[in-house]
Amino acid sequence: MGLFRRPEPLSDGVAAPREPGLWSRGFGLAATRSLQTLAVLALVAVGVLVITQLSLVFIPVTIALILASAIHPLVALMRRKGVPSILATWIALIGIIVILGGIVWVIVLTVRSQWDDLVESTTDGIAQVTAWLGTLPFDISAIDLDDVWASAGEFLTSASFGRGALAGVSATASFFTGLALMIVVLFFFLKDGPRIWEFLLRPFTGTSYERARRIGDKTVDVFGGYIRGTSIVAAADALGIGIGLAILQIPLAIPLAVIVFLTAFIPLVGATAAGILAALVALVTHGPVAALIVVGIVVLVNQLEGNFLQPVVMARSLKLHALVILLALTTGTILGGIVGAVLSVPIAAVAWGIITVWDGPHTPARPFRKKRPEEV
Repeated sequence: MGLFRRPEPLSDGVAAPREPGLWSRGFGLAATRSLQTLAVLALVAVGVLVITQLSLVFIPVTIALILASAIHPLVALMRRKGVPSILATWIALIGIIVILGGIVWVIVLTVRSQWDDLVESTTDGIAQVTAWLGTLPFDISAIDLDDVWASAGEFLTSASFGRGALAGVSATASFFTGLALMIVVLFFFLKDGPRIWEFLLRPFTGTSYERARRIGDKTVDVFGGYIRGTSIVAAADALGIGIGLAILQIPLAIPLAVIVFLTAFIPLVGATAAGILAALVALVTHGPVAALIVVGIVVLVNQLEGNFLQPVVMARSLKLHALVILLALTTGTILGGIVGAVLSVPIAAVAWGIITVWDGPHTPARPFRKKRPEEV
């Protein structure tokens, strides 16, 4: 009786249609959906909490997975050419370390060689900017440098600075620990990646196994395509802005170009932020006119990248709306700072890629299938 009342048979022996229960209509259905939503949100919250508490493990493993996905075609090619698996792995790993180490070495060497000139140019540039500010029609109060130096000295001798220094030492130790873990995990991903994934898929059979295989293949494809495509776009940004800085004879043109390359891995805002930094260097070393020219170069390069290069290179790997990218960047920055901003977009792209192959190689999950024309 009540909710669980058995349907009464009709005169010909056929059961009468069952009346909808209390929890399948009206407020009952709304309550059911609300409980399901709360359960999903609770699960997501627990997952985010676990990730933030285990960030020293999660971030290196994720970076290793992204790098392994990007380099996997090269390792597979060497294996097809007859190179032993362990040798191909070592070649790829050492190649990554040499490239990253070379970038750091170029930055350090260039900064050291141009540091004195930069300090001298910066001093002259600040004097010129100060003199220019004095010509403005409104009054700008001069800054008392003695008070500035006194405040800086008080901060350097304060307990807050000491706690900050200790926090910096701890952060440095965590960085090198994560770096070592990332290199080790990357080695095993390059060497035994498919075997590790097959081991993780042992509990699955039938349709679940095929779905898990599609998810793994899509994850590798999206991560690899994202990194390779972003590297091409970042190299184009760095080359264009670097050439412009070199023509204008802006100090530290090479390190600034490298910074443009690295920050381009943060979509929408990365290359622009690096361009602003380059404009500031140009402002204090060569004056407002050079800074405006640098701004124009940055805008031109970004327009060429956004309208021509990125749609071609990133079309397959990053099928996300700009609003989704912005929200992912904001969420990643809040949860993980700069590293979160870098990882948030490829993770969001992978999540969408998994949805698109959930029910088949070209069949998205049922709620996300296109059911009607969506163009306005």
